[in-house]
Amino acid sequence: MRGAPWLAVVLVGVLMMPIATAELTSRIELVDRGTLHDTDLGITVGSVSPGGQDVLVGGLNGYARLLSADEADDRAMDVELVTGRNSTVNDIAWHPRGNTALLVGDDGMAMRYDTYDHSITYVNGTFTVLGYELTSVVWRPSGDFAYVAAATGEVWKFAEHTGFEPLDNLGISRVTDIACHRNYNVCVMATVDEGMAIIDEAHAVGWLTQTAAQTWVGVDCASPILNECVGFASGLTSSVVRINTIEPRQSTVEDPGRISLPSGEYVSVTRGHDGTSLVHLAPLGLVRNTPMSGEAFTVLVPGDAADWDEIIAGRGLAVVWETSQHRGFIITDFGNIIEFSPATEEVDMNIMDVLVLGAVSISVPGVILGLIYMNSPWMQRKYRKWRFRKK
Repeated sequence: MRGAPWLAVVLVGVLMMPIATAELTSRIELVDRGTLHDTDLGITVGSVSPGGQDVLVGGLNGYARLLSADEADDRAMDVELVTGRNSTVNDIAWHPRGNTALLVGDDGMAMRYDTYDHSITYVNGTFTVLGYELTSVVWRPSGDFAYVAAATGEVWKFAEHTGFEPLDNLGISRVTDIACHRNYNVCVMATVDEGMAIIDEAHAVGWLTQTAAQTWVGVDCASPILNECVGFASGLTSSVVRINTIEPRQSTVEDPGRISLPSGEYVSVTRGHDGTSLVHLAPLGLVRNTPMSGEAFTVLVPGDAADWDEIIAGRGLAVVWETSQHRGFIITDFGNIIEFSPATEEVDMNIMDVLVLGAVSISVPGVILGLIYMNSPWMQRKYRKWRFRKK
């Protein structure tokens, strides 16, 4: 019996091992819900309103449209918008209050959508960015300033009362994305050739030099709890940026990790359900990054999408959003509307997870108590006295 304590440790360790999930699994089922139009719309981007009710999409030739987030397949819910521009919309950012949104794009396109009357108008100071290819826009959480970036590396802070003011210490590489922490006025900027950079509360830029070797396609600060953002780069790699909230420019970057897929490449990232990120793949596919657990796993494998519909899967993924876990819509660059819901296999797996976890929660205490009893003569004597007394 001397080895019993070690046996207890081993058994507890085995019982508490995490449940393994399949690496290459599509966790959603797809349903074709038609198209926004009969012709190719050239949709490039979309953004969900802070309240989650609306999705504003944009694309080639100044195209803009408001969709219902819950009923994206219902054309009666749409609002056709007029920008009056022929420039491509490259990015959209809703104001944190949800009453307006900024649209930026080619040829210095910088416009505001207003939910009150569905108008789209020029913002103050557009002459400052005239001629630039504007690639990214984001509001910081306080809603006092937005950041607007260009393909040539310029970044401006923007407010309606001040217009566009350029930031210092910038590079010359294309800015692909900017994301801000959900609770701090600290943002992370991703570029093609010069790595990632931190923008602190005072709008000062500090470069994360250890990131310069990667080609960054997107960044997201999905968790409101963790002081971190995650950058996503070509080669299916990602790195966690640990934000120093006291001295943001002293933030650090973890070594990059890589998800293994037989095909596909990261192209962009959007916010997923419950503080997660949905990373877009080309060919059409999705990977979920979960900051709280540090895990990344496939949601839609490109090969499964091709098996479902080869033509639609051959188009680019322009917009994706979730209304709940593994439930929502995808819109392609052509304008196809794809509704998705949890796959049957995924639901079955979740039920099995609950059953196994329930068995673990019951069996682990029992094993521990049983082994303690087996190694305690005092407990054995007490039990015998109690049993004989009961008889």
